[in-house]
Amino acid sequence: MALIVQKYGGTSVGSVERIQAVAQRVYKTVKAGNSIVVVVSAMGKTTDGLVKLATEISPNPNRREMDMLLSTGEQVTIALLSMALQELGQPAISMTGAQVGIVTEAEHSRARILHIETTRLTRHINEGKVVVVAGFQGTTSAGEMEITTLGRGGSDTSAVAIAAALRANFCEIYTDVPGILTTDPRLVAEAQLMDAITCNEMLELASLGAKVLHPRAVEIARNYGVPLVVRSSWTDDPGTWVISPKPQGRSLINLEIARPVDHVEFDTDQAKVALLRVPDKPGVAARLFGEISRQKVDVDLIIQSIHEGNSNDIAFTVTTPILKGAEAVTAAIAPALRSQSNPKFDEAEVMVEHNIAKVSIAGAGMIGRPGVAAKMFATLAAAGVNIQMISTSEVKVSCVVNAAECDRAVSALCTAFEIEAKSKGELLIPNPFTDVINRVSPHSSPTPPVRGVALDLNQARLAIRQLPNRPGMAAKLFGLLAQHNISVDMIIQSQRCRVINGVPRRDIAFTVSQLDGENAREMLTQVAAELGWGEVVLDSAIAKVSIVGAGMVGQPGVAAKMFEALAQQQINIQMIATSEIKISCVVAQEQGVKALQAIHAAFGLAGSEKFVVPA
Repeated sequence: MALIVQKYGGTSVGSVERIQAVAQRVYKTVKAGNSIVVVVSAMGKTTDGLVKLATEISPNPNRREMDMLLSTGEQVTIALLSMALQELGQPAISMTGAQVGIVTEAEHSRARILHIETTRLTRHINEGKVVVVAGFQGTTSAGEMEITTLGRGGSDTSAVAIAAALRANFCEIYTDVPGILTTDPRLVAEAQLMDAITCNEMLELASLGAKVLHPRAVEIARNYGVPLVVRSSWTDDPGTWVISPKPQGRSLINLEIARPVDHVEFDTDQAKVALLRVPDKPGVAARLFGEISRQKVDVDLIIQSIHEGNSNDIAFTVTTPILKGAEAVTAAIAPALRSQSNPKFDEAEVMVEHNIAKVSIAGAGMIGRPGVAAKMFATLAAAGVNIQMISTSEVKVSCVVNAAECDRAVSALCTAFEIEAKSKGELLIPNPFTDVINRVSPHSSPTPPVRGVALDLNQARLAIRQLPNRPGMAAKLFGLLAQHNISVDMIIQSQRCRVINGVPRRDIAFTVSQLDGENAREMLTQVAAELGWGEVVLDSAIAKVSIVGAGMVGQPGVAAKMFEALAQQQINIQMIATSEIKISCVVAQEQGVKALQAIHAAFGLAGSEKFVVPA
């Protein structure tokens, strides 16, 4: 007999008929000999309706009262589903987050789970009852007993946290699509269903806007080794398994606020190649990396900064043994990238730097915590380490530094985050799919390097011109953002360094949520003059399109294929940032959907079946 946690979203319980259908599915699972805990969301658009009521009363409702209001939506669902199960003859009991014992931090509207008191929950399970739990909510510890909510996607988080606390056999997330698809089926009807995906890949996709699973839920699954499967509420299809690493015996106390960083990693076998002053137009990155891939040169980090006038800089890192090949290819193509529109435009210049190292912090707990990257930068600054390049993903922040400073940087980061350093040999992310596919779907074809394509239309870009190029500038900048609870996504530091009044300076650009864009611009503009920074520029008309896949490690040509797909559609790339399993490009907002569709087609990710998301 298995202990299973099932979660049903708002669409799945959007009417009495759908609640009864869920009851039938739960009843069938119990009759098969399983114990079940069911976590549900509010019915349909109930939460939206409650938010609308609140904003009619107040344009800026009190967050405590909003939690009190919004938590009522799930209470309706749990009572109705419990009644439906009882009508089928199945003992069931409904419980709010507080009754279950979901204890959270005292942060209204975005609380994280501290721990779950499972005594009452376990007693009802042992009595043969189906326990129906209100997702999205919890309560502060004994004393105040304040009702809190977990933020967007909170029911996913509730379900996986309960599964971790109960050490359930697995957690099933039921939704309105048949599993995890290669992209949003509302944008590409031929999006393909995946049999399995790793937690790291799912973290990247979820954080990029793939709404089928919330990143916090995936983070808990990854940290506690919870087997997770996403299935359709309307069919009995097997869905998609999200594969977690083996659990490391992590404590269930401070469940969601345990240390955010698991590893410090470093690689001293790196060199940097930068191509400065290339034309800012479609096709440049495709041409460069197309030639690099034809020469079988495998690149690591790729950074394209914000444009300056009509030109841009592109930099990438390679391992030292293949540096000569990378340098030769780049030098050969540089003259061909001279601006045709302006004959006086300086020829693209190749800059090579040998003595560099890549230092990274990694961990699923970094998601939505703006202070983690800032802490890394502050730690490096305090150690006197200057940052030459920055690359970010949902589970890793990497900085390129001088090789002579690598040991000092690693030691400082290990002390700051209270962890042991990883050796360079442990830095690479293995492709886990041989074992995964054999366990989950033994007849599947080999896993492609790219698993999914995601589009985020809800970001804005901020650029700060002429930051002094010295240790501490990134720490100051991102520390200020963290103090204002503004999370940063992509971070790009320009390669071009200019000396102004005797001070070497670089530009830095980063993306934030559109909702935070204007507040961030105003705050940074106020401090720019006193800190010696230049102009702060905001652009809200951007889109970020990304490819994700553990299989792209050690596969030359993946980035080139992405860039070529965009070039063929005459889509200009404004920024590029990469990690080991993700490549992201910023493009104009009106070209975002077109970019996603072109990239999805280029990697042959379309399936034969068309998926329609139910209303």
